[in-house]
Amino acid sequence: MQGGGGGRGDSSSGGGGRAILQTRLRWSSVVFNPASRRLGLRGERNGAAERRGEEGKKIGKEEEKEWYYYLFYIGNLWVLSLVTVTIIIHWSKPAGIGRSRLPPGSMGLPFIGETIQFIIPSNSLDTPSFIKKRIQKYGNVFKTSLVGRPIVISSNSDFNHYILQQEGKLVEISYMDSFDKMIDMKEMSDNGFLLMGSMHKYTRGLVSSHFGNEKLKEILISRWELIVNQTLQTWSKRNSIEVKRSSSEMVFNFTANILFGYDPEKSVENFGEIVCDIMEGMMSIPLKIPGTTFHRCFKAYEKASKLISDTMKERKENRQKQRGDLLDQLTYDMEKHTFLNESNIPKIITGLLIASFETLSITLTLAIKFINETPLVLDQLLKENEEIVKNRKNGENGITWNEYKCMTFTMQVVNETLRMASVAPGILRKVLQDIQINGYTIPKGWSIMVVPSAVQLNPKIFVDPLVFNPWRWKDLGLEVTMKNFIPFGGGMRPCSGSEFSKMVMAIFIHVMVITKYKFTKIKGGEIVRKPLLGFGDGYYVKVTKGEH
Repeated sequence: MQGGGGGRGDSSSGGGGRAILQTRLRWSSVVFNPASRRLGLRGERNGAAERRGEEGKKIGKEEEKEWYYYLFYIGNLWVLSLVTVTIIIHWSKPAGIGRSRLPPGSMGLPFIGETIQFIIPSNSLDTPSFIKKRIQKYGNVFKTSLVGRPIVISSNSDFNHYILQQEGKLVEISYMDSFDKMIDMKEMSDNGFLLMGSMHKYTRGLVSSHFGNEKLKEILISRWELIVNQTLQTWSKRNSIEVKRSSSEMVFNFTANILFGYDPEKSVENFGEIVCDIMEGMMSIPLKIPGTTFHRCFKAYEKASKLISDTMKERKENRQKQRGDLLDQLTYDMEKHTFLNESNIPKIITGLLIASFETLSITLTLAIKFINETPLVLDQLLKENEEIVKNRKNGENGITWNEYKCMTFTMQVVNETLRMASVAPGILRKVLQDIQINGYTIPKGWSIMVVPSAVQLNPKIFVDPLVFNPWRWKDLGLEVTMKNFIPFGGGMRPCSGSEFSKMVMAIFIHVMVITKYKFTKIKGGEIVRKPLLGFGDGYYVKVTKGEH
């Protein structure tokens, strides 16, 4: 048993030994046999070569892919550079006009131009620093770009007078893009309202019939005198008032009542605040993006339009609510003029409100400030207006048209305030055909901005232009004022509401001095242009009645 077992063990052991020996012999033949070794090495090299080939292909594909990305990047960069250069060339040199023939100046950045510099506030009554700096650098006629619009700004009184005389020939009335976009001038043009100046011709007649001299004589002077008396009484009962805001409310309520019968005590909405929101966005970049100034302005305009449309609809349904005001006339004229419709009427009324109450209330506030800071002016006003009242016959009460026309010094105060105020930054006109000036060309399609403050505060025309001096108007002739005093525009179509504006200021001054109301400054009153004239943090006063 043991012998058998040992034999099987040997046999097994011998088989394993043979297998190991065969394996060793094979490795020996490879190692020590040169031919076999070459074959093995060649196989290894072939395998490595194959691996390197596969890796090379991968690397080649990645390099090719990177090369394509590189070419794509370079191509896009080249296209972007080409577009940028094209925009800059187009921006600085309009097609068809050699750059040397344009007035001097800078177009600023593409799309926004010099808008940012234009709206930077300046704390002075003087001509805005944006314009003064460029007049010193380029002269009194220069080019720029505001909110993407190419504009030539002029402080040349002769050229301004010429341009304002060329309305309907070389130029036409124009507005800032924010106003155009807000009221949708394109729609008004499509339905014929802007053709052949029909808008301005019609609205001029409309304003004259409701705000002109005849209406002033008949009813508006007496109505306004009553409102001023009531307002001053109300102000005197308060601890303080902010003059600009309070004046705006007073002027707005009076004007809106004439336009469409607005009564603040019966209205659910404060229409004055809505229009103030509209005014704040008039000089902004016209982007309807939530959160922007223009977006708030546009939403306020939509609200104002709805209020006017609702009033118009209410009157159509109930004729007893018609008042014979401007809104009723517009509604009646829809049957006679195809360019009038329910969409245009709110635009007309809103436009008239914007054009009247804001500039008028700012100028009135400035007059109040000047009068109360200049005792000699106040004394002269008191003397003139007391004389007017003294000359009335027994039983006569309230100011008349003839008395208004006798207010010589009062009107000098009004004119001096208008000269110094220049509330709006400029008067816009769109160029209808190329205009030549001093060897330069203003291209068709551009705009021209006439700057009233630059001529009305010109020290060569008005001595000490920033000093409030109503007496200067005694010696100023028509040859001076015709070209250098343009608070209501000029040319063929001066503002049809100019006499109304002067009346509002003159009657307020008359009532204020006759009733001996005193305005004591509490705080504020600092003047700022941004670019509209304003009063920074406000102008707060205490109003009291008594001896001056």
